[in-house]
Amino acid sequence: MQDPAAVYDLFVIGGGVNGCGIARDAAGRGLSVALAEQGDLAQATSSASSKLVHGGLRYLEYYEFGLVRKALRERETLLRAMPHICWPMRFVLPHHDGLRPRWLLRLGLVLYDTLGGRGGREILPPTRRVDLQQEPVGAPLKDRYKTGFEYSDCWVDDARLVVLNARDAADRGARIMTRSKVTAARRAAGEWAIDVTDTRTGATTTHRARRLVNAAGPWVSQVMATTLALPSQHGVRLVRGSHIVVPKIFDHDQPYLLQGSDGRVVFAIPYEQDFTLIGTTDVDHDAEPGTAVCTDAEADYLCAFVSDYFASPVTRADIRWRYSGVRPLYDDGADTATAATRDYVLTRDDAGAPLLNVFGGKITTYRKLAEAALDKLGLDGAWTAGVPLPGGDLAWDGAAGLTDALLADYPFLDRPWAARLVRTYGTDARRLLGGAQAAADLGRDFGATLTEAELGWLCRHEFAQTADDVLWRRTKLGLRLDAGQARAVAHWFDKHRSAA
Repeated sequence: MQDPAAVYDLFVIGGGVNGCGIARDAAGRGLSVALAEQGDLAQATSSASSKLVHGGLRYLEYYEFGLVRKALRERETLLRAMPHICWPMRFVLPHHDGLRPRWLLRLGLVLYDTLGGRGGREILPPTRRVDLQQEPVGAPLKDRYKTGFEYSDCWVDDARLVVLNARDAADRGARIMTRSKVTAARRAAGEWAIDVTDTRTGATTTHRARRLVNAAGPWVSQVMATTLALPSQHGVRLVRGSHIVVPKIFDHDQPYLLQGSDGRVVFAIPYEQDFTLIGTTDVDHDAEPGTAVCTDAEADYLCAFVSDYFASPVTRADIRWRYSGVRPLYDDGADTATAATRDYVLTRDDAGAPLLNVFGGKITTYRKLAEAALDKLGLDGAWTAGVPLPGGDLAWDGAAGLTDALLADYPFLDRPWAARLVRTYGTDARRLLGGAQAAADLGRDFGATLTEAELGWLCRHEFAQTADDVLWRRTKLGLRLDAGQARAVAHWFDKHRSAA
């Protein structure tokens, strides 16, 4: 831990994907770095996404060609860096009579492939036409959907992406402080003095830094106005995106992109082996960012949307989990939330010690945003392209082979358990399992293959402090544990917190 009298090269406010990406990049450039997050890592927007690494096919309709190109050419860079938590998917886009004509869909997909072509697509196959009357992906759909298209993008575990960036930053010397709210920051003698309050104990400490990054996501404007007491000519448009999770509504592993008569699109994505993730909505959010919930109206909207496509209807009674997050989109004055830009804007304030504010952004471009942020601060040494995140030091298609190797070396595992560990921890699964010879060596079994050894790993290496940190962010085992099992995990954390 850094000497209290020392001065950090960089202090980051915000433990979402942008803040943790910036902290990782800066630490890897040899800078001393601290990051403060008021809640858990990825507790807000960064764990409430559609969990896609994609170019944003629908952004083409808003002429966001630069953003789409940048995102498409980043897909395979990220895929190679984190193949345990990110993998390719072939999306099915059914043609809906009365909406966008076939020729327009085909033209958009050709442009999508072209923008992501040279330098951006070596692994992902191109678009092709699909006969929904003959191919398996058409079986779950209503008979009126006869043709469509199939194209490539990637899925990512968004919360784990954030945590692994934070962990890599810490491994490179950064100080990561969760449940630590920046309550004030001021310039003094060419530096920043930053007050950080522990939200559990109420204790406040002051840190000093040469540069400050405001990556507070949906709170970025509040931090500017209240915490820093500085004016800003830039703002964010808060847009609520809600999702629902239901038992799987199709048996194959390909997701769907569905068009709506209101101009929106909704994804139906295979999720956690036994479920389907459905979303998202785009609704302006005029309340506090932390109050976002998926309303009954939004849930009903998503159910009706997918029920227009699938032969078996989805109802509110099917919902196993719902979540909502507020996206801090750069306020470009767009008429609707759907049309607002997803690109990022970085502003630098040099009235004393440098301040960088991060507006907008999306998961797919987080690494490029981090590079751009440090470049804007005049810091050289970009290095993250091609460097794996913790556990990601395997081939992009190596998860199945690693699962087989774990089964051979740890015979007490079954395939679903081994596959879950690989999808979550990659090559670090071996470190978690250690020298275990039997399941009992991993300690208490809380259900759904969650063991005491795994909880200990998540506390020591991934900043977990509560049951929700584990069950709904670092894993999604909250979908599988019953109420009693979830309480047992919470009691385990209470016991270890009191013993600390």
